[in-house]
Amino acid sequence: MTYFDNHRNSLDVCPSHCHSISMNIETAAAQLEALGNPTRLTIYRTLVRAGDHGLPVGKLQLKLDIPSSTLSHHLKKLIEVELVSQERQATTLICRANYASMNGLIGYLADECCADAEGCAASSEATTEAA
Repeated sequence: MTYFDNHRNSLDVCPSHCHSISMNIETAAAQLEALGNPTRLTIYRTLVRAGDHGLPVGKLQLKLDIPSSTLSHHLKKLIEVELVSQERQATTLICRANYASMNGLIGYLADECCADAEGCAASSEATTEAA
């Protein structure tokens, strides 16, 4: 499986948190719609940056300086489309980015890049960056 690292390079090795995920147009549209909100996109990017350990809801709220009710509302939407998961650890609620879903969405968007074009610049650039 291919995924993208922080430098936008395509890598052939799949990290431990990357699992194959089936994607369809409805799922992709729902995830893109959820990420189309600036607050949700900021929350999601913060969780992606946090890595596998995720962030406690309280720390996420402090980091983003948003009211708890607003954070709860946006997290609910991200959880519904499976971009974020939550796990209770004693009294702490931990939020994590779902990397398999993220990579599934990225793969779905890039899967057929230049499929019907000859000499596509995008596929040439991806090959050059990976080298």
